[in-house]
Amino acid sequence: MPTEYTPLITTVRVAPRRPRYPHNVFRRFCTIAISSTLIYFFVGSLVLLFAEPIHIPDHISWPGHRRSKVSYDELRQILLDTPSREKAREWSKYYTSGAHLAGKNYSQAAWTRDKWEEFGVKSDIVAYDVYINYPKDHRLALLEKKGKDEASSSWKVAFEASLVEDVLDKDPTSGLKESIPTFHGYSASGNVTGSLVYVNYGTFQDFEDLRRANISLEGKVAIARYGGIFRGLKVKRAQELGMLGVIIYTDPGDDGELTEEKGVKPYPDGPARQASSVQRGSVQFLSFAPGDPTTPGYPSKPGVPRAPVDAAIPSIPSIPISYLDALPVLKALNGHGPKAKDFNQYWTRNTGLKYKGVEYNIGPTPDDVAVNLYNEQEYTTTPLWNVIGVINGTIPDEVIIVGNHRDAWIAGGAGDPNSGSAVINEVIRSFGEALKLGWKPLRTVVFASWDGEEYGLIGSTEWVEEYLPWLDKANVAYVNIDVGASGRHFKASAAPLLNEIIYAATGAVKSPNQTTPGQSVLDVWGGKISTMGSGSDFTAFQDFAGIPSIDIGFNPYPEDAVYHYHSNYDSFAWMEKFGDPGFVYHQTIAQILGLITAHLVDVPVIPFSAKGYADALDRYVEQVEDKLDSVLSPRINDLDISSLSDEDITNLRGSHRLTSQSSTNSQKHNHDDGDDTPSAASFKKALRTLHHKITHLSKKAKSLDNRAKALADAINHMDELPWWKFPKIIRLIFAIRSVNTKYKLLERSFLYSEGLDGRPWFKHVVFAPGLWTGYAGAVFPGLVESIDASDWVNALRWVDIIGLCIDRAGRGLDD
Repeated sequence: MPTEYTPLITTVRVAPRRPRYPHNVFRRFCTIAISSTLIYFFVGSLVLLFAEPIHIPDHISWPGHRRSKVSYDELRQILLDTPSREKAREWSKYYTSGAHLAGKNYSQAAWTRDKWEEFGVKSDIVAYDVYINYPKDHRLALLEKKGKDEASSSWKVAFEASLVEDVLDKDPTSGLKESIPTFHGYSASGNVTGSLVYVNYGTFQDFEDLRRANISLEGKVAIARYGGIFRGLKVKRAQELGMLGVIIYTDPGDDGELTEEKGVKPYPDGPARQASSVQRGSVQFLSFAPGDPTTPGYPSKPGVPRAPVDAAIPSIPSIPISYLDALPVLKALNGHGPKAKDFNQYWTRNTGLKYKGVEYNIGPTPDDVAVNLYNEQEYTTTPLWNVIGVINGTIPDEVIIVGNHRDAWIAGGAGDPNSGSAVINEVIRSFGEALKLGWKPLRTVVFASWDGEEYGLIGSTEWVEEYLPWLDKANVAYVNIDVGASGRHFKASAAPLLNEIIYAATGAVKSPNQTTPGQSVLDVWGGKISTMGSGSDFTAFQDFAGIPSIDIGFNPYPEDAVYHYHSNYDSFAWMEKFGDPGFVYHQTIAQILGLITAHLVDVPVIPFSAKGYADALDRYVEQVEDKLDSVLSPRINDLDISSLSDEDITNLRGSHRLTSQSSTNSQKHNHDDGDDTPSAASFKKALRTLHHKITHLSKKAKSLDNRAKALADAINHMDELPWWKFPKIIRLIFAIRSVNTKYKLLERSFLYSEGLDGRPWFKHVVFAPGLWTGYAGAVFPGLVESIDASDWVNALRWVDIIGLCIDRAGRGLDD
């Protein structure tokens, strides 16, 4: 019990505390506000006394970006003035002076790294251990059995192919000691002998035509001509049908008017094809998964697990040959089996060896005639080397990547890939000149010289797989240049977000063709931008990582000199005389590539068009509807192909629809029976929902584009900002960051984590290489492949998947 003597250990309140001042909370607020204002004015006074006024030219002064002493307009001028024909020629001569097969070009990788460093760009070599093959031996012989009875008969060699390209006195590259043999990357070793069957271009539908005609394929050797589809898919389909091996040659009929038959002299004396030229190349099943086939989806680093390759590369041997070597083999088919003209117009198209005595019989050859195909390859796991150069920008999570591959099948490669290598060197040299003048990029620029592209886009694919988390957060766009110049026709492929950037760059560069004075590349080109397919290093960026990509270059017009693709004659001598005399198109494409890169790097508001993307999606759905209509009323063989483009023909013949069964399946399920069974009719109705969803997306996309335009206008109309308007700059920066993030991530909205049916590496629901075309791009591949399979359940499933992706894209554009 406390008493009066107990110490007081607590405060006992006997009345409420009286505030010292009335309105105490209000006084405290006023004190803080006045103090903050005084500090703001004090800092502003220091800025006025010791700093220059904030000046915003034609691009924003980002925090930390004021160090750049080169304006955007000045940068563009540097990129137009610096690229040199003489320098492009110098780089071309270096790269084509020796062999640089994938995994065997370290000296070129080191030279490239050192040269970029010399230009002022910090560069390193990034290595991967990859599974590839190198040629050891090969043979192709035409055999004939001599003797009337089995006991006395014996096989004799009637013809043995040389399998080499002629050494030409006027082309030093063709005679280099380190010349690479003719072979196929990822081809199987084997020694097979069998009757021969001519399979046209070896497309899926070519093989279907043969099956409908009851041509025996199993146990036979196929001879196909190059063209139309990716070569690996020719081998894949032959393998699936039980064939023993595949021979692939280039038919001069595909060269148009520039042929010896039409009186044009062959290279080196004229622009026609050299008869002994051979197209090397990969036969990996590229449209199913690129990259190292032993590490699908993850990088090929030392010590990683290795997967079986059975589903990724052929198990039957294949070899490429010249049309000179093909002549005796094709003539051995004369008089045996039906002729190409007995099939359809796709078989008689561009047959260019009739004047040499080839009748284009299908075969098979009789029992006393056979071919022996021998192919020996050495498979190994070996390093390859990417060169990566970086110019760090102000914004760490907005990155532009520009790439070209360096490796080639041959000692030359003046067109593929080293016209692109020369061009990217000139672009980097140009940016180096800007760096010397004090240029500081807004966004980081990464330059890449890929290795292993020719085998299956290996270097770029492994790099993307390794750095995917960073790329997903930071990569705004990828710009690819493969064949920079092999003719005079500008060609571009791009994700729809990027179309306007290409138009702006080509419209700003003067065309070497000045038949109309002052005309630009855009004026001459006309503006057609193709859908992204595959066949070059943009594939991993676009189809796996969801990064919008561009691929550009100058290709031959029909009247330009024949390009000897993957041949020894893709040489410096050919380029200097026929491909690009004076290297003027090298200079032009370097200017275009430089402007595209600068536009992406230094314009504050990322110059994408979300509305353009939405419009393209709507067109793509219409293309699917057109395909569905053509399937329900099949008249493919009745079409007049003279009115079709090469791309249209490739897509038609690359369709994997089993046409022998298509009529039955289409008629059985082409209408709605009133029950819940999925049908073509219910699928067609479901496609309307995609149109509706795209309409909603389009409205949001237009709103985003309008907001981006308003922000760009706000920047362009600011000249001198008084210091007290500095908060306006901060608000503008945050607004631009918000818009840029929406643009950057829009393409990622169309990735589906489980991937496409049967090829899960491909994640993009809008773009992929055609399943049986390889090079050509397919839009909404899940829908297209379901139509070809008459699988309406799967078609409806893909409508749902795509619809969810469109909805996700729309949510990403919300404010």
